[in-house]
Amino acid sequence: MNLFFFAIFLVSCLTAGTTGAVFKPGTWYDSLNKPEWTPPNWVFPTAWTTLYILMSISATLVAVQAGQNAGVGLALAVWGLQIGFNTLWTPIFFGLHRLAAGMAVLVGLWLSVFAMTVLFWQIDWVAGVLLLPYVAWVTVAGALNWSVWRRNPNEPAVQID
Repeated sequence: MNLFFFAIFLVSCLTAGTTGAVFKPGTWYDSLNKPEWTPPNWVFPTAWTTLYILMSISATLVAVQAGQNAGVGLALAVWGLQIGFNTLWTPIFFGLHRLAAGMAVLVGLWLSVFAMTVLFWQIDWVAGVLLLPYVAWVTVAGALNWSVWRRNPNEPAVQID
């Protein structure tokens, strides 16, 4: 394993994850009508920490094959796209309270994570397998975002002046 590449990918993931420290769910999220299958709050940082580590290992496995596989460039570009959507969701949902826009971002995130998983799998099957929990988690997150949005249709968004 190339520890330098791993560190770069992990720092990228942790940077995305800092949005959760800046835009905390708080009392606004607690007051929303949520489905009974909503995971407890402690699950989210545990899941994301695990996923960020798996994403970093997976991306490292792909990156080290850059000179041997022409598909690495596209695969890592899609990795960049998904980390962008990943970073964007928290400020939109928790910061701006925009439930519909959060859902739109989650659709982009799910599509990019799925595409990344397929591309990584084609380059290194272990890298692809390591992303399956991420696909599952973003699927759950999307279902939760959808449910919260539909259960709270009149929830006001934060106004930006």
